[in-house]
Amino acid sequence: MKHPQPLSPWTAEIGYRMRKLLWLKMLGTTAVTSAFFIGYFYVLRNPVFPVVVMPETALDRWIGFQPGALFIYLSLWFYIGVGPGLQRGFWELVVYGLWLMAMCLTGLLLFYLWPTAVPPLGFDASGYPGFALLQGVDAAGNACPSLHVATAMFTAIRIEQVLRDALVPRWLRAGNALWFIAIAWSTLAVKQHVALDALAGAALGLAFAWASMRWRPGAQQLSSTTTRRAENTP
Repeated sequence: MKHPQPLSPWTAEIGYRMRKLLWLKMLGTTAVTSAFFIGYFYVLRNPVFPVVVMPETALDRWIGFQPGALFIYLSLWFYIGVGPGLQRGFWELVVYGLWLMAMCLTGLLLFYLWPTAVPPLGFDASGYPGFALLQGVDAAGNACPSLHVATAMFTAIRIEQVLRDALVPRWLRAGNALWFIAIAWSTLAVKQHVALDALAGAALGLAFAWASMRWRPGAQQLSSTTTRRAENTP
């Protein structure tokens, strides 16, 4: 009888992280996302200052409208669950969520103080699959910074940290980076944002991701564990 091959150290580590507190992670992510949307839509539909239309750049004109990118755009709502899903313990999960909420609240405050919108398309996109729903639910406001890109950037950096700590192969880590790039591109391709929105969103996500990795439970211990594992890897 053949015995199953033992899991490599990184697959065992990632598997453990995915199973740990699974239901809490799922319920917590759903609750935080729902609470965010309540604030997001309130600010979107009740601007207290004049709405500024963001200018297009050459990049926006070059990319153009690409309705096929909607699936990638919507994939963010699965992608953002991967970050908390890979946290190893309860306090790591809680602090991760607090940093993510702090970033989103900062974005909402910016939307409140400086309401922005993207330029009108100039044609009716509602005939394309999914766009009537998208336009009805998420009007092209709350544009800058793009919280779509900000949350994707935050998630990409935090996932990369976990994959690096677990010594995951580089080709899999590259997949994480490509997913972020695809989501950022899709925000321009479906015309929910312009390039300046995406750039500001990336900066916001980068700032909070950096802060969240600097102040998080067990950061020093994780670094030491990673170093020992790397030294013991043939």
